[in-house]
Amino acid sequence: MHTTLLYRIGHAAAAHPIRALLGFAAALAVLLAASSAFGGETQENWDVTGTPSQAGIELLREHVPGAGNAFARIVVHADDGTIPASAISGLRDRLGDMDHVATVTDARFSADRDTAVLTVGYDVPVTDRSIMGNADGLTAAITPTRDAGLRVEMNGSVPETAAAPIKGHAEVIGIALALLIMVFAFGSVIAAGLPIATAIAGLIAGSAGITLLAGIINVSPTAPMVASMVGLGVGIDYALLVVSRHVEFLRRGHTPVEAAARAVATAGRSAVFAATTVLVSLMGLRLAGLPTYSSFGFATAIAVIAMLGATLVVVPALCRVSGRRIVPRTARRAMITENTDRMPLTARWAGRVGRRPVVAVLLALIVMVTLAAPAVAMRTWPSDSGAQSSELTTRRAHDLLAAEFGAGTNADVVVVAPTQGVDRDELSAAMTAVAQIPGVTAVAPITESPDRALDIVPITIGHDPADAATGDVLDGIRDRIPDGAILAGETAYYDDISQMLQRRLWLVIGFVVAASVVLLTVLFRSVVVPIKAAAMNLLSVAAAYGVITAVFQWGWGLSLLGVDHPIAVSSWVPILVFAILFGLSMDYEVFLLSRIREDWLASGDARASVISGLAKTGRVITTAAAIMVAVFLSFATETDILMKMLGLGMAVAVFLDATLVRMVLVPATMSLLGRANWWLPTWLDRMLPHIGLETADDDSGIPAAPGEDSPDVEPDRKLTPA
Repeated sequence: MHTTLLYRIGHAAAAHPIRALLGFAAALAVLLAASSAFGGETQENWDVTGTPSQAGIELLREHVPGAGNAFARIVVHADDGTIPASAISGLRDRLGDMDHVATVTDARFSADRDTAVLTVGYDVPVTDRSIMGNADGLTAAITPTRDAGLRVEMNGSVPETAAAPIKGHAEVIGIALALLIMVFAFGSVIAAGLPIATAIAGLIAGSAGITLLAGIINVSPTAPMVASMVGLGVGIDYALLVVSRHVEFLRRGHTPVEAAARAVATAGRSAVFAATTVLVSLMGLRLAGLPTYSSFGFATAIAVIAMLGATLVVVPALCRVSGRRIVPRTARRAMITENTDRMPLTARWAGRVGRRPVVAVLLALIVMVTLAAPAVAMRTWPSDSGAQSSELTTRRAHDLLAAEFGAGTNADVVVVAPTQGVDRDELSAAMTAVAQIPGVTAVAPITESPDRALDIVPITIGHDPADAATGDVLDGIRDRIPDGAILAGETAYYDDISQMLQRRLWLVIGFVVAASVVLLTVLFRSVVVPIKAAAMNLLSVAAAYGVITAVFQWGWGLSLLGVDHPIAVSSWVPILVFAILFGLSMDYEVFLLSRIREDWLASGDARASVISGLAKTGRVITTAAAIMVAVFLSFATETDILMKMLGLGMAVAVFLDATLVRMVLVPATMSLLGRANWWLPTWLDRMLPHIGLETADDDSGIPAAPGEDSPDVEPDRKLTPA
């Protein structure tokens, strides 16, 4: 996309704002109508093809009614005395009458008979739309038992999908905080409200696009929330970048139409390439090997593209409608006589950092490495009922089971052996060996499936599923079962997922970093800048990992987030946080370096260009980061533990990226390297396509608007870095 094209888009939208806004609204209406007609509902897909536990689950689904599919545990507890038999029999009957229920086990009583547990097996997977996130049938079945004075809690795959629904208040909180931050930063309600209005328009378009996506592929129910979180942040950032550049051009005396057109041609160009880096990072999620991650990547990409489209069309139109009122009144009076002798605070800061770059780099690295250090001890496990808030019935059921029957009761471990492939005597001998493994508390007798195709052996372990020792116990069982037998059950399935994601994390990191370095090399015509940017972004992500580990796994300040005990980091978090954060960090890198390179090409002064670039972008980046931190922290207020981890981790990383990285490490390292920042081998320069970033304000590629003279420039002037 050439600068002249972006200029024309911005100029057309600003010259005819009503047409532009009505056209965008019409396109939005068509998109909403299409999503209503052809869109689909969200549908989770938790199958993990290629893992042993998934193969075991498929065998159970095929040969054993109610096994391998969705399940629920109903825990009944009497505060005084024992549980009446009539209460259990009535409850069992009501559970059996529910839709899709294949089996209801007999009640298992605790030693003192004050607690009983029944397990409900369904004939469909937990991802089936009729039961996922829907515990109404279970609630109706247990209500009479609760009314009789007994305490009834439930966990298992069905209740856990319904226990902590996304409340949706995070977007409202994030938008409100963003508005307050921008009013404070810019001193103009109009300037603050314009990016918010644009982001809301983009949010609506993105939501419609995700609904259309759900009509084509399975989209995780959580994906729209993550897409909204990221889309809202980048949407406000992109709009803020263009609005700030528009105000800058207004202060220089350009007409509102010309200022808007130039803002889209310059800042809009940065937004285009910033969005490209985000999209590259999101595509790395496909390498994680889980359909859920692919849906996260596609949904978030749609949200980012929708926000970019709104930025390029809605922002210039609203800028024209706002006229000069977008500039604070006090600044309007002083537009012509503005004193530019005093350097902005960010420029003075960059100068100080540049005078002592080694000290600045060392201090910043010490802080970042210290924050990242806990990540070395990170332990991951898919979030289960034991990780959730004690306000939820799933957590209360988990605690009751652990207290009355032992921690391993919450684990689901079973050996599945096809009778045609595994000798019964060999399996029996293996189970005798399994019973001797430390951490295995019981091995049930071998039973056959109804069609005699499978031998099945339930195993009870002595640890909570998320306990660090559980993985060793499962590995011990795998080592002892005969060839052809499979370790299955929910706990083994979670363990397989956790191990697979740990391996795939490095593949995702390698792809995203390599692709981003190539893209930045093309954009900035430099080898040093992209490598340095990638290293700093990795440092920000590592610091986020460290903070997540310290807070959630070690329990530092955990109560502030409404969580009452330390837990393992969710296995879903590391890859998701990396892919999103690396792209967002590159956003700020593109914003800052584009202005630094612009000044470098104009002046050839490496140190001065750093100071000038930071001065021009400091307030925008700081404000944008503050907004994104507010948005992400608002998502940490959700009940679901995964959203808390994502919100906190990304908020911390963005804060560090906008402060220690952009305000200390970038100016310090660029001052140290000087002209070497822009070194590019001649042979590589010939190979790479030429794609410019922001053009200079007086670039001849931006045509003059009617009534404005073309700026005097030397069109062939080009500086070749040494």
